[in-house]
Amino acid sequence: MLLPARTLRVSVATAAAAIAVTVGLTGCGSDDKSDAKASTTTSAAVTTSAASHGDGAAGATPSAEELQATLVVLADPAKPTPEKVAVVVDGDKRAANIDTMTKALAGYGTLTFAVSDVKVDGNTATAQVVITSPHGAAPAMPLTWQHVDGKWKLSDASACTMLGFAQAPCTP
Repeated sequence: MLLPARTLRVSVATAAAAIAVTVGLTGCGSDDKSDAKASTTTSAAVTTSAASHGDGAAGATPSAEELQATLVVLADPAKPTPEKVAVVVDGDKRAANIDTMTKALAGYGTLTFAVSDVKVDGNTATAQVVITSPHGAAPAMPLTWQHVDGKWKLSDASACTMLGFAQAPCTP
């Protein structure tokens, strides 16, 4: 199902917000390990293959839930900008873009995220993300997170991808 360009942009921006939330919560996770863990939340269905719930240490694989939580935070119009900035690498430099995205998402409807196929290479995690808006689902896209200050944060490049879809593009 093809989505209008604006819908897709808003969906991706919302996903970025949610990713940011997940990254912020990763430091609060437990050390429990599980394989092929799957769960459904009010925001999204989250699945991961052969990923363990990491403790935030470099090399530990973050769970799909951890990464999805960052997207939920980033996309939640009720969350304040400082919370959203905290889940993005160098988020302070994207605060104005995040504000623009938040305004665009107000009254838009709930975005949900399905995060799967989490892979870690050093301090970088990559996962496939499907964003669903009130208008339908966007195709899966790869997003990246970086392990910074003990937390998995949405990479600047992935945040800019999300912000661009919400008509809040990053500038160099």
